[in-house]
Amino acid sequence: MGWIGDTVDSIKPIQIRQLLTQAVSLGMIVTSALIIWKALMCITGSESPVVVVLSGSMEPGFKRGDILFLHMSKDPIRAGEIVVFNVDGREIPIVHRVIKVHERQDTGEVDVLTKGDNNYGDDRLLYAQGQQWLHRHHIMGRAVGFLPYVGWVTIIMTEKPIIKYILIGALGLLVITSKD
Repeated sequence: MGWIGDTVDSIKPIQIRQLLTQAVSLGMIVTSALIIWKALMCITGSESPVVVVLSGSMEPGFKRGDILFLHMSKDPIRAGEIVVFNVDGREIPIVHRVIKVHERQDTGEVDVLTKGDNNYGDDRLLYAQGQQWLHRHHIMGRAVGFLPYVGWVTIIMTEKPIIKYILIGALGLLVITSKD
């Protein structure tokens, strides 16, 4: 009886130690991802250095599911550039092309008008009520590169939340059950 009891008692601290090691490993993975994201924010000057194209408004140039890499510099925004912008009252940023730039003589600031390549009219109907132009604070960044179709993972997880929960559960289970 003493032999079996000794084995059971010695397994418990080992299992607890393994569980703590796995929890620390998961925490380090999450922390590393956050550090990389914050570093990208600092390097690119954009609050969101990577975005996913969610609609077909920019086809054929960018398709739904493409990932765009953004950069925000102090250089003036010019017609023809692809920008990602926020509209007051909307959560999801929009990816469209600058079609017109209006420089205000009194302040030197630039007002911007955008349009999706696949849309008929400009974006004034998308802007906040009464707003005719975008201002610098609306612009999150300029597109400087893209990866086609990689963003479909994000779109699928957003449109089908059950898949997101299954994936997170599977990853958590994988971390917990890994033997190092």
